[in-house]
Amino acid sequence: MAKNEGQIVIKKYANRRLYNTGTSTYVTLEDLAEMVKKGEDFIVQDAKSGDDITHSVLTQIIFEQESKTGNTLLPISFLRQLITYYGDQMQMVVPSFLEHSMRAFTEQQAQMREQVNRAFGETPIGKNLQLPMQMVEDQVRRNTELFQQAMQMFSPFMTPPAKESRKAEAKDIDELKEQLRALQTKLDNL
Repeated sequence: MAKNEGQIVIKKYANRRLYNTGTSTYVTLEDLAEMVKKGEDFIVQDAKSGDDITHSVLTQIIFEQESKTGNTLLPISFLRQLITYYGDQMQMVVPSFLEHSMRAFTEQQAQMREQVNRAFGETPIGKNLQLPMQMVEDQVRRNTELFQQAMQMFSPFMTPPAKESRKAEAKDIDELKEQLRALQTKLDNL
């Protein structure tokens, strides 16, 4: 496999085709998205100049995912805030902060999955799901607080969430509780 210091090399040609030198096959942006999800490390190079264009290709993948599915991960307010940092003194700090925030979020999600799996694995059928429900509720609250803290750092003058947004969060938590109750009922019926 052709690799660059442990990375698979993807060549992008003038006709916009992408060639995986590791597998000697042409790939699509969707294939590259799957490689990212699998944790495969790759670099995208311009076939003619040899320039590293990985950043722009990954950005293109995000753009396609955002427009294709309708399930956007990047809220408009976040995108607007991000745009304001281009050319700003904070531009140098933003990438490392976002990377750190995403790493912390990913670690919390993994911990939550582990706790829920452990709780469901240890919970006999018919036993109350109060513990897993509490864990889910706590994790949702922690993730919301983490995101609010992150946004507060970008905009220190941002006002705290309005009562309506707190009510919406409570409604989301109530919906999660109801879904867990329905799951418990199904488990009880089994």
